Amino acid sequence: MTTIILSIMIVLLLLGFPMMIPLATAAFVGFYMTFGGLGQMETLIQQMMGGIRPTALIAVPMFILAADIMTRGQSANRLINMVMAFVGHIKGGLAVSTAASCTLFGAVSGSTQATVVAVGSPLRPRMLKAGYKDPFTLALIINSSDIAFLIPPSIGMIIYGVISGTSIGELFIAGIGPGLLILAMFSAYCVAYAYINKVPTEPRSTWKERAISVKDALWPLGFPVLIVGGIYGGVFSPTEAAAACVLYAVLLEFVVFRSLKLHHIYAIAKSTGLITAVVFILVAVGNGFSWIISFAQIPQAILEAVGVNEAGPIGVLIAISVAFFVACMFVDPIVVILVLTPIFAPAIAASGLDPVHVGVLITLQVAIGSATPPFGCDIFTAIAIFKRPYWEVIRGTPPFVFMLVLAAALIIMFPQIALFLRDMAFR
Repeated sequence: MTTIILSIMIVLLLLGFPMMIPLATAAFVGFYMTFGGLGQMETLIQQMMGGIRPTALIAVPMFILAADIMTRGQSANRLINMVMAFVGHIKGGLAVSTAASCTLFGAVSGSTQATVVAVGSPLRPRMLKAGYKDPFTLALIINSSDIAFLIPPSIGMIIYGVISGTSIGELFIAGIGPGLLILAMFSAYCVAYAYINKVPTEPRSTWKERAISVKDALWPLGFPVLIVGGIYGGVFSPTEAAAACVLYAVLLEFVVFRSLKLHHIYAIAKSTGLITAVVFILVAVGNGFSWIISFAQIPQAILEAVGVNEAGPIGVLIAISVAFFVACMFVDPIVVILVLTPIFAPAIAASGLDPVHVGVLITLQVAIGSATPPFGCDIFTAIAIFKRPYWEVIRGTPPFVFMLVLAAALIIMFPQIALFLRDMAFR
């Protein structure tokens, strides 16, 4: 049964079907093989509907909507200008500003692809003009967007929290430490790259210009304060924080900045609706697929075959890292979280691992895979946005992937990188 299901998924993927079709087909075939027919198909439909029933998923369209409003407005540019004012003049400062801007925008969007668009579009031309090579520039933008998957709000963490029953608030807080660690590693590499390639520095901003940039960015900086502060202070649940972000984004872009008009609402709502529909269909069919493979005890068979059940906590974390990293090189991150999390759930429970620690590691691995050849989704976002060939987009990625894998190894060896803020906030 396992071989048949996997073969169906692989064949349909190779034929070019969107991921929801192979996943749904595999679920229906698995149901037929498990129950000997389709006579009780309503059971599978109920499982699919149950996948999108948790109230925590309301946060997903809310954060998507808030990110869409900010991307079309002025928030992203104001954050970029503030970062540039403070670090743009140092050696490699423009590249460091790009990585830092991805981190800041990740704190208001939660989406790697939105970050590629919002930060990459204005900063890539500036980096090329400053003397950075395009493969390095593209790789920096793509991989720095991974930080958006870790810094709250993270759509990947919401999906993992719903599937695993882990506190989304704790996951959000736990993602901050690893996100800042990766930012520091990328920044050090950017400075070294600039020295080695003799990239000229940008003009130093005056303190008056810095003060103006901070003033302009104060309103957008309210997003991470609203999300993290609200959850940390017990004012909001993650879902309520998402709704507050939408209201804040509307007031900011339509009233304060006046960068958007009423006629923009239709395009924003349409874009948000399409993305949300895709996400929720994937969640629904993913939940049905997970129920089928769990009912057939496929996860237990797979874990036993590869020896994960006998491995200690470190072995389980390494197996999880490899599985999620490789899977996201080929498949959408949300689908990977939906399919693989239930498979590893028995091993995670048996080894006594902290589910928040595991969730941060999984989120990092799917982010790495999203920017890694051959089929990382952020790569194709960059190809579409920047109109560059595939090989040019991926040429500069190896150093960044190495740093991300190193960060994952550090998180495995030193869990407190991910857990110290969580423990301060919730313990």
